[in-house]
Amino acid sequence: QAPLVESGGGLVQAGSSMTLSCTPSGRSFNSVVMGWFRQAPGERREFVAAIRWRNDRTIYADFVKGRFTVSRGDAKNTLNLRVNFLKPEDSAVYYCAAGLRSDSGAYPTLEASYDYWGQGTQVTVSS
Repeated sequence: QAPLVESGGGLVQAGSSMTLSCTPSGRSFNSVVMGWFRQAPGERREFVAAIRWRNDRTIYADFVKGRFTVSRGDAKNTLNLRVNFLKPEDSAVYYCAAGLRSDSGAYPTLEASYDYWGQGTQVTVSS
C-alpha cells in the first residue's frame, strides 16, 4: 500500500472549486515538506504546490496564479489543496508526496526531494 492516500478528486465543471486531501495510509513518519504534483495524459509530472512544516512556508508553481491554496490538514502529515476556478487544463492525476530527509525542503519543486508518494487522484474538468 502506498504510504500516502489522496482523496477528493472527480469530475467537475469548469469554474467550480475542489479540495484535495492527503493522509498517511498507516505508517508513522516525520516529514520535512509535503507537496502536490500533477500529471496530465501524455505529459510529464509537474510540481503544483508544497509546504515546509518548519516555518509553514508555502511554495507554488507559476501557473497556479492565485487559484490554488495548499494547507495543513488537522492531523500530522496531512495536506490539503484547494483549487478555485477550475479549468479543463487542470485535468490530471494529482499526487501527494512527502519529503523526509533534512534537505528535502531545500528544493520542494523537485520530485527527487520526496520519499513517499500516493497513488494519485484523478481530477477531470469539463468545459
